[in-house]
Amino acid sequence: MVSRYSPSVVSSPSSSRPATPSSNSSGGFNAQSPTNRPSFVSQVSPAEAADITAALRNKSVNELKKLVSDKDARHNFLLSLEAVKTQNNVRDELRNATLQLARENLEKEPWIMELRNQCRIIRTTELAAAQEKMHELERRKEELLKSYSPVSLLHQLQDAMKKTEEESDALLGQLLDQEIDLTTFVQKYKKLQCSYHKRALTHLAAKASLGNHS
Repeated sequence: MVSRYSPSVVSSPSSSRPATPSSNSSGGFNAQSPTNRPSFVSQVSPAEAADITAALRNKSVNELKKLVSDKDARHNFLLSLEAVKTQNNVRDELRNATLQLARENLEKEPWIMELRNQCRIIRTTELAAAQEKMHELERRKEELLKSYSPVSLLHQLQDAMKKTEEESDALLGQLLDQEIDLTTFVQKYKKLQCSYHKRALTHLAAKASLGNHS
């Protein structure tokens, strides 16, 4: 640990304590330390370096030798430093905050699932209603197209001609049964016959036109 700092940090001319061994020593602080070994040692601020130097100066020669040779003693010394304590506290706070967020997210999971199910139901319902409306509109469109097709119009003309002919026969029956007078019969019969022949001519012209296009 000590060898990672500059010589001005670990020793000074006025110090009565012996300098600690360099990192090239087989027992130096570059040896693998326990899991909690701090990772900030290569980026120590001047204030932190001064605190570390002061802590080392308060150690006896035997204590310094133990720090060099004993990994556990070196680890405990590192954990006693204020910079390491601060970093560990920050780490613990972040870990606890993360765990708390995870717990809150787990608690909200049923609520989130319920919202998803509701959204799915609403989306499915609206989609089904829209599809049904679309199918109804398509059906009506097909009916309109069929009703205005040339063949359908010809059938409608034929039906109208047949109805006019039936009305004319009924009117003639009323005259024979003396249910209406002759003047009334002539007026209504003339009107029905004009309508009939008009539709008949239209039917013939439409049929001829379809025949020419076929």
